[in-house]
Amino acid sequence: MRNQRQREDARRAILDATESVLVEAGPDGLSMRSVASRCGYAAPTIYHYFGDKLGLIDALLEERFHRMLASLEDVARGEDPAAYLAELARAFVRFGTDNPSHYLLLTVRSPGDRPPPPSAERTRGLLEAPLLDLAERGLLRNADCDALLQTLWALLHGLISLTTSRPDYEWSEGLVDLAIDTFLNGVMRPDRAGMKRSRSAQDHGLRASSKGAPK
Repeated sequence: MRNQRQREDARRAILDATESVLVEAGPDGLSMRSVASRCGYAAPTIYHYFGDKLGLIDALLEERFHRMLASLEDVARGEDPAAYLAELARAFVRFGTDNPSHYLLLTVRSPGDRPPPPSAERTRGLLEAPLLDLAERGLLRNADCDALLQTLWALLHGLISLTTSRPDYEWSEGLVDLAIDTFLNGVMRPDRAGMKRSRSAQDHGLRASSKGAPK
């Protein structure tokens, strides 16, 4: 048990150090030496656990994407795919704003032609499923789910990036809910039947604001 705990501690320290280097310097600035200087473990130890630099990056991305996936899998799936998608989107933003360094790492492009981590593909599938459900029901204006998923990701990425990079700005309390509502109202057919409005319209309402965009 002691040896197992020591191995887990070593992996944790190495992965945390790798995240720090990647966030600051990107994949090109990552080396076993730079990681070793941060975590206190020698390069041979890092090679022993992860094989090489690409194996180290793969392991880190898989672990961090798995954390995001777990937060999305906690979202209860109801009968309304639009409401489910809205809750998934909120969970995505919460993860990014609560874990800004983790989220920034997930946006770092992997070197070479490395395939995305399994948890990244599962995360994409989780977000795509309600869109496919809506498309099958004929409730979308545009059935190009790839384009819609990319649009949603661009929206959520913008929300996370702006709010975490400008914590000094007084962001509206209902910003995330309003943005997600606007996306859903824009992609769904106006004659959609039984579409439940998300809680932003119910709980927050639309509040006029005289504030301008952050400078």
